[in-house]
Amino acid sequence: MIAQHPDRDQILLENVLAALGNPLRLRIVGVLADGGEHSCGSILDDISKSTLTHHWRVLRDSGVIWQRPHGRENLLSLRRDDLEARFPGLLASVCGALGHA
Repeated sequence: MIAQHPDRDQILLENVLAALGNPLRLRIVGVLADGGEHSCGSILDDISKSTLTHHWRVLRDSGVIWQRPHGRENLLSLRRDDLEARFPGLLASVCGALGHA
């Protein structure tokens, strides 16, 4: 079962910054920066599933990603529109620093 995602107005800057303050989660955001949906298993193959599950939860609960079930996996994508509405330029700056548009 997937917990509910925060509504746009419930996304807090301190939670987003805390989520983005981890190097592994920054790698995940870098992969998701292409704008598409990615299955959980296709993002980072050098990290254990249990570790990734923890990081998906942190990113989802902070409002950085969408996570939706699709068959036996979950699909992940960045919440670009919501983050841009709440904190204009933040995600673009992070992605730019990571070398992604």
